[in-house]
Amino acid sequence: MLKHTRTPVLVASTAIAIGLASIGSALADPVTLSFLFGNDPTRLAGAQEVVKAFEVANPDIKVELETRTLDATGDNLVKTRLATGEMTDMFFWNSGALFQTLNPDHTLVDLTDEPFEANIIDSYKPVVTAKGRIYGAPWGTAMGGGVIYNKPVFKKLGLSVPKSWAEFMANNEKIKAAGIAPVIQTFGTDWTAQIFVLADFYNVISADPSFAADYTANKAKYATTPVALQGFQHQEDVFKAGFLNKDFASATLEDGLRMVANGEGAQYPQLSFAIGDIKETYPDKINDIGYFALPGEDAQHNGLTVWMPDAIYIANTSPHIAEAKKFVAFLESVPGCDALSRVGLPAGPYLVKGCTLPSNVAPAVADLLPYFQKEGATAPALEFLSPVKGPLMPQITTEVGSGTRSGLEGAKLYDDDVHKQAQQLGLPGW
Repeated sequence: MLKHTRTPVLVASTAIAIGLASIGSALADPVTLSFLFGNDPTRLAGAQEVVKAFEVANPDIKVELETRTLDATGDNLVKTRLATGEMTDMFFWNSGALFQTLNPDHTLVDLTDEPFEANIIDSYKPVVTAKGRIYGAPWGTAMGGGVIYNKPVFKKLGLSVPKSWAEFMANNEKIKAAGIAPVIQTFGTDWTAQIFVLADFYNVISADPSFAADYTANKAKYATTPVALQGFQHQEDVFKAGFLNKDFASATLEDGLRMVANGEGAQYPQLSFAIGDIKETYPDKINDIGYFALPGEDAQHNGLTVWMPDAIYIANTSPHIAEAKKFVAFLESVPGCDALSRVGLPAGPYLVKGCTLPSNVAPAVADLLPYFQKEGATAPALEFLSPVKGPLMPQITTEVGSGTRSGLEGAKLYDDDVHKQAQQLGLPGW
């Protein structure tokens, strides 16, 4: 009898213990992930939307965003934190050549064997791969490198989208004669000075398909390869022709977007992510904005230089690696893409399988799509084909674009800068 009377007590005790454990689990604080992100308003809004959607799907995990500036100071912050072991659980950073500067196999979590890698288009993976292992995953869409332009200005002056450099310069003459700044430059935000050189790479590789490999092996230089030199020379040409806005030396990215949105300037060489910034800041002007590839010498081979998406990485010092991988997996899924599309304006196609662009994309984004749909009409920027990229390009191209250094002098100086960087990376042949 005693045996039978004890059983309910044991069962009840077990039930109470399970109940208390459940209550304890429910009351336990969720894991909090820290995430260092750039302070660009449009991209930050997208990050906030992804975090919101992720937390709804994963109520046991919270994500706290910390921001950094998108300049040399912010870049140094990332590298310093990684070097000292004080990095946030996750962070946002470039893919391609600049990814290699992070010493990834010593500082980042290897994502090669994660199931979500099956969702990511294979063409992206090499730009976040070091020593055969994958360390990053794409954030957002691919971008074009070309020219944002004001459609009403083009219509008023009877201009067509140029497909050659000669056509581009001829348009500039007509725009200048109408009293409008033909080409907007914003050296107050120094990285924007690079676009004439970087976005010209489709034209380089079309004429010289081996350039990226030869450049990486120290067999080709900007200053001694005519088709590569032309980006620097074109920047010199537009300055000498007086085609720039008067405040080019001090104007910022925000000023440039205002000018092209309002027709104060006709064309702004820029990455296509800036289309989203225009929609955010000047929503009533977004239908006035178009986009075209930076023209080269040959109109018959007109195409777009493409920037692969930047990436999300997990620091290997994170105490919450499993939870951080859950966040990355969510980002690399249709719900993650949809969260980004709800807030930000996609700057090109997603590189996640199953993710599609919303039907109401801006005209300037729609202008990009034919390049992606035509075989051979796109090429990755050089930084996605070679780990060699010198840190002084913003300063050098600012000098060329300001007329204080010739295009050839700038190319030679950049070749010297690249040499130092390649040696630091330990590349063979340097």
